[in-house]
Amino acid sequence: MDKILNTRQKLEIREHEILSPYAAFSDMSQGRDVEEEQCDIRPVYQRDRDRILHSKAFRRLKHKTQVFLAPEGDHYRTRLTHTLEVSQIARTIAKALRLNEDLTEAIALGHDLGHTPFGHAGERALNDVCPGGFKHYLQSIRVVELLENHGKGLNLTKEVRDGIRNHQMSTIPSTLEGKIVKLSDKIAYIHHDTDDAIRGGIIREEDIPKEYKDVLGYSLVERLNTVIHDIINCSEGKNDIFMSPEIEKAMLSLREFMFSSVYTNKKAKGQEEQAVILVQQLFEYYQKHLELLPKEYYVLMEQLNEPPHQVVCDYIAGMTDRYAVAKFKELMIPSAWSIY
Repeated sequence: MDKILNTRQKLEIREHEILSPYAAFSDMSQGRDVEEEQCDIRPVYQRDRDRILHSKAFRRLKHKTQVFLAPEGDHYRTRLTHTLEVSQIARTIAKALRLNEDLTEAIALGHDLGHTPFGHAGERALNDVCPGGFKHYLQSIRVVELLENHGKGLNLTKEVRDGIRNHQMSTIPSTLEGKIVKLSDKIAYIHHDTDDAIRGGIIREEDIPKEYKDVLGYSLVERLNTVIHDIINCSEGKNDIFMSPEIEKAMLSLREFMFSSVYTNKKAKGQEEQAVILVQQLFEYYQKHLELLPKEYYVLMEQLNEPPHQVVCDYIAGMTDRYAVAKFKELMIPSAWSIY
């Protein structure tokens, strides 16, 4: 009698029928650090995607800064909307190249889980005061391996964790799906930060150098379409993900323009120094008052023997912007002054 296959097994067979031979197949995953019984419906990468989506760290992204601190208006990006835009771009490319969309989405949704409050200003603040430094992509791994689920982590597959760990510029993911997310992250923030900067009056569309627009396009939509089409056309049927030299040069030049015109612009970044001071003072305060840490963090020191400075860093990195501000007011400002 033929063996009756469950839904997951049918989906795994379908992957081999429709995906590229260069795709990361779910049934060929290197697995999890802790073995688990397989889900009868979802392949492993889909299951990882769901775990990330339902995590507390993911929900907190909606109140974390992307670029602009406390912008006036409802349409500026947050760390959550950035993550969703990365996921959308990455899935579009993965689907066109017949790669594993579930793995791509899981990496994209998890890539910034370890980001601090106040964007890169918060990351810079913790990097300066935390022994050993602080990098958000490594903190994202710490979130999924340890901090979520009451110190047990999410037990994600090695491929998803590899993509999260290696989404920054200096390293290379081991899967094509991870490489797609790495590129999509850059594409997303360059283009949506341009949109936000124009909305905020930091730059005008006319300020973007013509030589970049001649290559990439004269609007946000045109530039996105150009870059995405270029990656698909260059990478189709190949065991790599890359852009044409002309498009890549123009995009990197646009990135340099954004750094000089927006990311270091005093109007856009005028409050970053206050954010850095706030984060660092919170770090110093909790270092001296470990007993004030929430119980779940205190347990990390007691049961898992984590160093106190690392646990304080974990707590602050997990804060949203508004929670960090509220804690600062609670701890640093005398209650009698709060009426003023």
